[in-house]
Amino acid sequence: MKRKACEVTDPERIESILSKATIGRMATTDLEGYPYITPVNFVSYQGNIYFHCALTGDKLDNITRNAKVGFQVDIPLAYLDSQFSNDGSPCKLHQFYQCVIIRGTARVVDETQLKIDALNALVEKHETGRSLEKVHEDMPDYKTCAVVEIHPERISAKSDLAQGKPDNVRAELAAYFKKRNWSKDLETIKEMGIDSDKK
Repeated sequence: MKRKACEVTDPERIESILSKATIGRMATTDLEGYPYITPVNFVSYQGNIYFHCALTGDKLDNITRNAKVGFQVDIPLAYLDSQFSNDGSPCKLHQFYQCVIIRGTARVVDETQLKIDALNALVEKHETGRSLEKVHEDMPDYKTCAVVEIHPERISAKSDLAQGKPDNVRAELAAYFKKRNWSKDLETIKEMGIDSDKK
């Protein structure tokens, strides 16, 4: 990674990004050799990525031919607009974000218990705080969906939060975001590790 200051290597931080992201994108290779990218709801569970889909479709056909896939998630944070620098330079515009990129192999889950467990983990992730009936194999919808597992072979992650900037610039950014208070601004300050309550 070119910007080493932004690299995330701690497994717990990587898992945190995966747990916060709700949409991931899986890249497979189609019949003509083109990348085919599909957005999916997903869950990171026991070291693998899982999502559910229909029993047939392009992504499953692609996985059958070539199990090597890419998987990416990102969490957009604050957008740094032109008002921060006031010099009119478009080169100062910036988007803060966090992301994880996975290279791995995909397969359709055949094991009944693993399929049930992955589906329940998916429901639990996306229905936080709600009590729903557990997925079981006698449910009609269980029988009409497939569960895909992506086993990571290489993982890289990035957290772009002005890590390479001097402390005074980071403090100025945090103060600007706090005053502006757009969507994601306070979350960005928190992710930067700056106490937004400080004067």
